[in-house]
Amino acid sequence: MYELERKCQENYENELLMELSSIRKVFGSNRVLDDVNLSIGRGEAIAIIGPSGTGKSTILRIIAGLLAPDGGEIYVAGQRRVGLIDDSPDPIRIGMVFQQAALFDSLSVDENVGFFLYQHSRLSRSEIRRLVEESLEMVGLPGIADRYPAELSGGMRKRVSFARAVIPNPENPRDRPDLLLYDEPTAGLDPIASTVIEDLIREMQRGQACGSYVMVTHQESTIRRTADRVSFLHQGKIQWSGSVSEIDATDNALVRQFFSGSVKGPIHVVG
Repeated sequence: MYELERKCQENYENELLMELSSIRKVFGSNRVLDDVNLSIGRGEAIAIIGPSGTGKSTILRIIAGLLAPDGGEIYVAGQRRVGLIDDSPDPIRIGMVFQQAALFDSLSVDENVGFFLYQHSRLSRSEIRRLVEESLEMVGLPGIADRYPAELSGGMRKRVSFARAVIPNPENPRDRPDLLLYDEPTAGLDPIASTVIEDLIREMQRGQACGSYVMVTHQESTIRRTADRVSFLHQGKIQWSGSVSEIDATDNALVRQFFSGSVKGPIHVVG
């Protein structure tokens, strides 16, 4: 019995949630992605890094099904995706946390976090409110459901967006995301607020709010504290992949220049 449970756990951890194969994307004359390959396994924490304007957020939108590639194939839990997320649902749920939190300014925190449930479920307002408060408690923001985004700090708004991304739906437990996408989750935050967000991302992963995520970030502390595996994107291609522990040991000139902040190297400084 123990051996069977162990094998089941190994199969779960080794499950491939998504695979991007030879993905290409062109905007006008600009080839943003050029034969990008990326695999995302269950339980993985992946950071996509690289210079600004190299297509990192484009990859996130493609993974989320919000943007279609111009070439290549996408497999979600082994099934080939055709079209966008609105064309046919994926076999797994993917949640996205946007760079600017993307809260509705005219709605309260309660209405922002519970937005999907208020719009698309038959749950009572009291039940949704209870779920909202539980989600806010999970991200360390109890008692703020009646505030508005303008009354919150930048770090608090980020955490509210996390609560919205992972709020459960009792009518359909599958609505809890299998994969979360973070677009610059610590951008614009001071070092202390960044640490709070970084710790929260890891705590949410360990607490199974969502055990797998892909993150775009430029911030070194966020890369080192929240990622297990790093993929370096430059000139439309994944130029290097490795674990966080390999960053300081690699002889890849792109990675070394990126983390040193040097203006000298293969990454050309614009302006």
